Amino acid sequence: MKILLIASSFNGLTQRLHRELVMMGHTVSVELALNPRLMLEAVELFEPDVIICPFLKERIPDEIWKKHVCLVVHPGIEGDRGPSSLDWAVSGGMAGWGVTLLQAAREMDAGHIWGTKDFPLRAASKASLYRREVTMQAVQLVRQALENIKNPKFKPRPLDYARAGVKGTLRPAMQQADRKIDWQRDTTDTVLRKINAADSAPGVLDEMFDEPVYYYGARREPQRRGKPGALIARCGGAICKATADGAVWIRMAKRKYGPDKACIKLPAAEVLDALAREKNRPVRLPAVKAEACEEIRSHERNGVGYLYFDFYNGAMNTEQCRRLRQELQNLKKRPVKVITLMGGEDFWGNGIHLNSIEAAPDPAAESWRNIQAMDDLVEEIILSPKHVTVAALRNNAGAGGAIMPLACDRVVARDGVVLNPHYATMGLYGSEYWTYLLPRRVGEVRARQIIRECMPMLAREALLLDLADELFDEDWERYHESVVGYAESLARPDVYRKCIAWKQEQRKADEKRKPLAQYREEELEQMHANFFGAKSEYHRARHDFVHKERAARTPLRLALHRKDYSAQQAVETGPEKLLPLGGVIGG
Repeated sequence: MKILLIASSFNGLTQRLHRELVMMGHTVSVELALNPRLMLEAVELFEPDVIICPFLKERIPDEIWKKHVCLVVHPGIEGDRGPSSLDWAVSGGMAGWGVTLLQAAREMDAGHIWGTKDFPLRAASKASLYRREVTMQAVQLVRQALENIKNPKFKPRPLDYARAGVKGTLRPAMQQADRKIDWQRDTTDTVLRKINAADSAPGVLDEMFDEPVYYYGARREPQRRGKPGALIARCGGAICKATADGAVWIRMAKRKYGPDKACIKLPAAEVLDALAREKNRPVRLPAVKAEACEEIRSHERNGVGYLYFDFYNGAMNTEQCRRLRQELQNLKKRPVKVITLMGGEDFWGNGIHLNSIEAAPDPAAESWRNIQAMDDLVEEIILSPKHVTVAALRNNAGAGGAIMPLACDRVVARDGVVLNPHYATMGLYGSEYWTYLLPRRVGEVRARQIIRECMPMLAREALLLDLADELFDEDWERYHESVVGYAESLARPDVYRKCIAWKQEQRKADEKRKPLAQYREEELEQMHANFFGAKSEYHRARHDFVHKERAARTPLRLALHRKDYSAQQAVETGPEKLLPLGGVIGG
């Protein structure tokens, strides 16, 4: 079947569906919903059997949905309509929510129902729920819909609010007035729901030094109290603010106004300090240790050390890389045989911290510091001769964060995880010892192909390519049970001895073939040119990613229909008329 994905961005759900459909044997092309003309052009060029819209903010042109089956993923229960579905559900403290697959119609979200699936609503951010529960249910709904398309007896049901069980309703777009926190009256639970409902966009608008600032990444503070609305402590990059009955930690913030470098999502304490300097109003908050703010933590069980690193959006700045390396060194000194790297609650890792780099006085110099710290961390994992290391890919990973797991002896992935082990869409050659780690797993030819093509891959694909050793259930609880059982099996004395003997022998052979330091030196030579070279595309690509600039065109690596069109254009008019290749940054 020829399937066209029309999406507002090539986000995690769109990537997941793209790879799921390809693995099912379908021919899949992607068109970004940049404007109606381009969408119509894509349909004419590709002539799809069905159109699926995993993530769509724009209306589908009438000329498309009237002539083609267009299935839209809506992150809401049956009958729910409007662009702020999850926002209202989270802020309202709903016990459960759902995903609905519906057919595009004249009114948005009002088309016939192809299927709906409900799920319990975790006490988590909107973005976290979208990445996990919404994505999981959406994939199942699309799979079922493609089976139903082949069934001549299947007919989608019209949206009928009189039907028993239809509990959704039309809701308006949530505005900042709906999100506003009343620090004098709102309880901790209320504040958490409001910030969670706006994470990771648009954030909740509040104030620092009378300046409008957006808040993200809230966590409960279980003990501290203060005057409601007052800042009462800081921990690392987070700040603690008192509520009517307690306090919350705010991990990230972004100024609404100011120059480009000021309006970047950064650790909240950094934003606070910057405004304090500008206003010449020193702020003195006690620096404390708080479990709610711990980005890095570890624990031990039955000979296994588990290392968690829960960095916001999975990015690691220079200091975070250094702290994580130090914690890994500390764990190596503990009486454990196996070290399992668990990543974070929403991402396993996404490489160097582009927001921190963009905000730095000298982005090129900070890029260099960050990649050096990242390389030091990866080297620390590789050089672990007395420990069996396991990368437990619970969540998606990209760029250096998708290469870093390969430094471990074993990689175990949760089904449905999406990996992006490449760098070129950000204008980078890449480091993290990828020229050693990737070919070691898949061979030189396939490694170059993966890096060059810049396509996402499912954990299932990674398993087939030998980039993963085991694939465990997508269910969160069952996955963790499997990881524990797997790691503990490696800690058994007989298994451990065999693993370590093989590992030490392999490392000696690899070092003899080509020193580890040489891989790093060669990669960093290329990265230096990316960071400091006059013709580098990296700084533009990073700026566009950080500031959420929209792509001008759908990248040809995604748009199969435009590849064919471009080839024909090249024959007719010459190569200078080809559509730009470009890259979809972020999502």
